[in-house]
Amino acid sequence: MSDKKNVLVLCTGNSCRSQLLHGYLNQLLGTAANVYSAGVETHGLNPRAVLVMREDGVDISHHTSNHVGEYALVPFDYVLTVCDHANEVCPVFPSTARKLHHNFPDPAKATGTEAEVLLQFRAVRDQVKGYAQEFAQREFVPAP
Repeated sequence: MSDKKNVLVLCTGNSCRSQLLHGYLNQLLGTAANVYSAGVETHGLNPRAVLVMREDGVDISHHTSNHVGEYALVPFDYVLTVCDHANEVCPVFPSTARKLHHNFPDPAKATGTEAEVLLQFRAVRDQVKGYAQEFAQREFVPAP
């Protein structure tokens, strides 16, 4: 039996916010967890999310946009919702899953020039990174 925890990051479209958190949790938790991300819909991986994560040294270009139904049989230890919509319509998971919620702004809704939009993506990325670090430190015992 594995000691690895199963963590699901859930958002509306599994395009930006959930992908950012998925990338950081993979990096921070390493072999301590299996990290999944999904949406209550699928909107495809946002190229700007890939770009701003690459700027911070995290490659999420191989991620896919998945529907939460694909993981119905995975026994999750944590379900992290990263937007209010996903929190409101989140499917019921077994009682063993600890559900945590934090609403991040949706950078995909940013408007303006490309530079202005990227600034919004970077701001959300940095918020998500801080949340990921706090979650990892609080919920996972640091590796020796």
